[in-house]
Amino acid sequence: MAGTGTRVVAVNRRARHEYFIEDTLEVGLVLMGSEVKALRAGHGSIKEAYAREQGGELYLFGCHISEFAPAARENHSPLRPRKLLLHRRELGKLLGKLRERGATLVPLSLYFNERGVAKLELGLARGKKKADKRETEKQRDWDRQKSRLVREYG
Repeated sequence: MAGTGTRVVAVNRRARHEYFIEDTLEVGLVLMGSEVKALRAGHGSIKEAYAREQGGELYLFGCHISEFAPAARENHSPLRPRKLLLHRRELGKLLGKLRERGATLVPLSLYFNERGVAKLELGLARGKKKADKRETEKQRDWDRQKSRLVREYG
């Protein structure tokens, strides 16, 4: 979803390797001022992050946003849970899919949109087995070879 005019802060490249992404959704985050400044400086990681329901709302866990040194005593905890913002209807639909299939919510990218608002791209994911990962790797290699041949022989 991160299109033109956006500034990507962090990408979870491992997510597409580990999971089948069935659906994606753009959500907002509730952040403190020091977190926003740290993200603008590029100090964020979503490698080990995941989203989970807690008290009827979605929260992001495991997202590491480094402390912003100039904030001093007004700083934030780097691994604190962050509330995700989405419409009530979207939340209901998403929670229904999570309960129904046993899927998980994996953050795919963290970015600032055209208006300068921090957004998170969430993926509704289902885990891959080892054989699925090998198949994906084979397909990627074949696509690479195909494009090389097309370039070479026109």
